[in-house]
Amino acid sequence: MKISRSTGYALLAVGYLAQHKGEGIILSQTISKEYNIPLEYLLKILQQLVRANVLRSKRGPRGGFSLAKPAKKITMLQVIEAVDGPMVSQLDMAEQTHKEKFSVKVEQIYEKAIAQARSVFEKAKLADLV
Repeated sequence: MKISRSTGYALLAVGYLAQHKGEGIILSQTISKEYNIPLEYLLKILQQLVRANVLRSKRGPRGGFSLAKPAKKITMLQVIEAVDGPMVSQLDMAEQTHKEKFSVKVEQIYEKAIAQARSVFEKAKLADLV
């Protein structure tokens, strides 16, 4: 399993917002400068997080981003899936090999590993990380 650079940036941004929640709305430029993330790239990621209801955005001169809900209700899985899409098994070896015993077993193990990873990320709450 590989977590994309975009997801890494999303986790940094959400973590920054959680650490500075008492400051209200945070400018995307602030996060961009703090972690040296290209601003346009970060803005696309932040919009994905807004669509997934992880973040809230406010437009205008006093605009920026904030968490859409308390940090204890945001999981790493929500952030990962907001950016990279659902974490699911896409191996599909069994169909390709006409359900040979080996490929069926490989798929079962892979699906179990994905389920365990999802569980770990689901239990990791943002509040516990900051």
